[in-house]
Amino acid sequence: MKKKIFGTDGVRGVANKYPMTAEMAMKLGRAVAYLSKAADKRRRIVIGKDTRLSGYMIENALAAGICSMGVDVQLVGPLPTPGIAFITSSMRADAGVVISASHNPYQDNGIKFFSADGLKLPDAVELQMEELLFSDELDLLRPTAAEVGRAFRIADAGGRYIVFLKNTFPRDLDLRGLRIVVDCAHGAAYRVAPAVFEELGAQVVALGVTPDGTNINAGCGSLYPQQLAKAVRDYRADVGVALDGDADRVIFVDEQGEEVDGDHIMAICARHLKETGQLAKQTLVATVMSNMGLDIAMRSCGVSVVKTAVGDRYVVEAMLRHGYNFGGEQSGHLVFFDHITTGDGILSALQVLAIMRRQQQPLSELARIMTALPQVLVNVRVREKTDLATVAPLKALLQDCEARLGESGRLLIRYSGTEPLLRIMVEGPSQREIQAMADEIADAVVRHLGRGDEENNG
Repeated sequence: MKKKIFGTDGVRGVANKYPMTAEMAMKLGRAVAYLSKAADKRRRIVIGKDTRLSGYMIENALAAGICSMGVDVQLVGPLPTPGIAFITSSMRADAGVVISASHNPYQDNGIKFFSADGLKLPDAVELQMEELLFSDELDLLRPTAAEVGRAFRIADAGGRYIVFLKNTFPRDLDLRGLRIVVDCAHGAAYRVAPAVFEELGAQVVALGVTPDGTNINAGCGSLYPQQLAKAVRDYRADVGVALDGDADRVIFVDEQGEEVDGDHIMAICARHLKETGQLAKQTLVATVMSNMGLDIAMRSCGVSVVKTAVGDRYVVEAMLRHGYNFGGEQSGHLVFFDHITTGDGILSALQVLAIMRRQQQPLSELARIMTALPQVLVNVRVREKTDLATVAPLKALLQDCEARLGESGRLLIRYSGTEPLLRIMVEGPSQREIQAMADEIADAVVRHLGRGDEENNG
């Protein structure tokens, strides 16, 4: 069954427009409360958010919906998405809710859910929630008097999360003598990220730590590492760390001011985990978006690579199913399953810094493990997510492009699960040729499906 409002990472859209309305947030609150409620004890659900202006509206609506079902709410305020996963599990709450649109601009917002053990909800549960949303099953379930839920604010959630993060860093190491530039994207990590690195001894230059409700991800953070790269060069820093709005992903800049993406970081960490006997089944879990250079690098290290669909939840599902403990995405979602159940940008940065310290090598040297094949990514806004196989000219063009690439490259076309975008990824030996091919496909998509505002991220 196809989902109606849930995408690859919860529900997302323009705040105060369907489906990201206060009314829908209240219904989602009622649905998650219903699914978590039992007769034997009082239930609790944690709610956290990033720094978007619309977070206040959605937070109140969610809390009202949950309380209206006789379930208590624990409000933690702005905290990274992985922080909510941690707090949900450590406080033994029955579910966690994050109000965030991650890397999207401030006018968007989203709602995603964690189970009691800190895992994102599987497709089957999201479908169950949608059935509750679009039926009248919950209409008559309205506790009254003392059975109505209550809302509490948890003041020390940030401190608990900081202690957890610090404890994932090796106790025999510290960050003294390192200068680190941290770009928090004016998002959920604006307080906790600088504190973690400083408390471990680093000299921290903090960027993107003055959120005003409208500047989250605006020309900063993991989507726009140019500001970070300049600061690393200007301050002669040892490394730069760029988070996104909800801090579940991270992109690095080395000491020379060069970007180091998620594929290179996965290669660095997977090799280290294997060499230290910590990589379960000698296997790294990546997605279909990862560069072919990652496969080549891992093969030389004796590490197998398993590929999943795009989305860190699918990486985690594969890890759970097969007993793997490390995986991630090129975009910077990295999952260290021995520590936490979801992507965590700050935790990932700590693991990389520990490797730098342990091996006494700069990030630029560690990143030499992998050479990326030229890759181009173009995003095209579409009117609707039409099956490309039903558009004959597009189908023929894609088949022709795949034939031209042969075994020396690859073409990956997919719709975004969170935005009205068609993502076109072309990989091959020649940057000029794959750029021309990506542009050719994008032009065709604009003619047949698009709204004429493609964005080249190559």
